[in-house]
Amino acid sequence: MKTREIKELTTKEIQERLDTEKELLSRMKLNHAISPLDNPMQIKEARKTIARLATELRQREINQ
Repeated sequence: MKTREIKELTTKEIQERLDTEKELLSRMKLNHAISPLDNPMQIKEARKTIARLATELRQREINQ
C-alpha cells in the first residue's frame, strides 16, 4: 500500500487496516517459522505497511 493511498483513507479505516495488517504479519511469521514462505519478502513488506499506517495515524493525531 502506497503512502498516497493511505492519505486518502479516513482515520477509522486506517485504524482498521492497521489491526488487519498486524494480524496478518503475526500469522505470516508463525507460518514462516513452521514452514518457509514462498516469498519471505512479504514479511518485510507487511512491516513497512504497518509503519506507514502508524505514521499517518500519528501524524493526524499531532495535527488535530
